[in-house]
Amino acid sequence: MDIDAFSVAHRDQWERLDRLVAAPRLDGAQVDELVTLYRSAARDLSRIRTGAPDPQLLAEMSTRVAAARGRVNGTRELRGSDLRRFATASVPAALYRLRWWTIGVTLVEVTIAVVAGLWTLRDPAAMAALGSPSELDAYAHQSFESYYSTYAAPTFASIVWTNNARIAALSVAGGITGVLPGYMLVANAVNVGQAGAVMADHGMLGLFLALISPHGLLELTCIFIAGAAGLKLFWTMLVPGPRPRSVALAQEGRALITVAVGLTAALAVAGLIEAFVTPAPVPWALKITVGALALAVLWAYTLGLGRRAVAAGHSGDLAVEDAGESTLQTG
Repeated sequence: MDIDAFSVAHRDQWERLDRLVAAPRLDGAQVDELVTLYRSAARDLSRIRTGAPDPQLLAEMSTRVAAARGRVNGTRELRGSDLRRFATASVPAALYRLRWWTIGVTLVEVTIAVVAGLWTLRDPAAMAALGSPSELDAYAHQSFESYYSTYAAPTFASIVWTNNARIAALSVAGGITGVLPGYMLVANAVNVGQAGAVMADHGMLGLFLALISPHGLLELTCIFIAGAAGLKLFWTMLVPGPRPRSVALAQEGRALITVAVGLTAALAVAGLIEAFVTPAPVPWALKITVGALALAVLWAYTLGLGRRAVAAGHSGDLAVEDAGESTLQTG
């Protein structure tokens, strides 16, 4: 194929397509023309790839076809207003709709942790299963507290954040199985309970609570929220309500992924508290106050902005046009 002749023969159509893609509004006839030219340009791109793979023209046509596809499918650039809506409406609405699930999971988690802790503390066999007496003594008197100062604070904050964000995302995304979030929640509660039991057995329960409270109040709540989101997704699959199951799962899935994205910000704050506040040489009362304030901000954000966002019709799901159900605007 003569690439120069081919380009000259189709250049007018391509440039017309560019003008239609760039136009802010299109009438009915222009929409039809856009779709026709987009399909033609896609065929031209295929022919160029197979017949005369000129790198410069390939790059130009790939960009052109991608832009036209975005206009035809209704995609658009991310704007500042989209970010504001996400932060002030979508995330708080999704968290607010999940509030009772979160409270329920929190109560169950605390109960499991307390039961696991008391069982381990009162059963010598359960305590022995965690390690030898010397290992447990080293854990209580050295390892538990030194964990918070092993790394430089910025590095530690990054490690903690990425690990917790991964756990939160897995809990939400794995909700469709019903097993993964439940397993992660139970394992987390048992681990906390057993750690508390080891510290209490060595007369250091106060230090245990002082060390985990500053960051743990916010961090554990985020994990509970993520687990609640995963369990709700599983429940939606089982009981979709009046909506078709596929529609219910799509809508709730998108809303709960919004929760996972929103939790990354809260977990970043928890990571900073754990890295900079928990090991800081300041009174424990001040450290715990910082953690309590961080948790209070999260719940104020959820209940305050969330209630208002839900009342305004937000659910945490994508807007209709972003969910892939839009059509081109005509005017």
